[in-house]
Amino acid sequence: MTVTVALAADDAGFELKQLIAEQLRADERVGEVLDYGVHDASDDRAYPRLGLTAAEAVAAGDAERGVLICGTGIGMCISANKVGGVRATVAHDSYSVERSIKSNDCQVLTMGSRVVGPELAKRLVDEWLGYSFDPASASAEKVAHITHYEHQH
Repeated sequence: MTVTVALAADDAGFELKQLIAEQLRADERVGEVLDYGVHDASDDRAYPRLGLTAAEAVAAGDAERGVLICGTGIGMCISANKVGGVRATVAHDSYSVERSIKSNDCQVLTMGSRVVGPELAKRLVDEWLGYSFDPASASAEKVAHITHYEHQH
């Protein structure tokens, strides 16, 4: 089974996004990459517009996963988490990437191009795609509690 990945970055994350897009398109686990921009480094659209659009694609079911990149990853993470039904994480290490899926069922990974180098970013995306959430895990009740709260408010 393959996944569709929504991808977006602001001008600070453009170069890293291009490397990640190339990696994703070559990955047999990825069926399609939906690139929501920016499409060149001179495009100065602010990260919230881009991150929200990509997160909305995940929430709508157009993509199963999303990778968002800005200078730190924090702004993209905050933006994506404003979209109902989306759980996003900023992660710059293998353990956090693993736990974002296994403990929190995050569909969106955000990274900072000014925080993580290109080789580590590619490794983290590769690892992240390999993980899946176990709905029978001890974490499932916690994720369900968050989802219930989100639907009530």
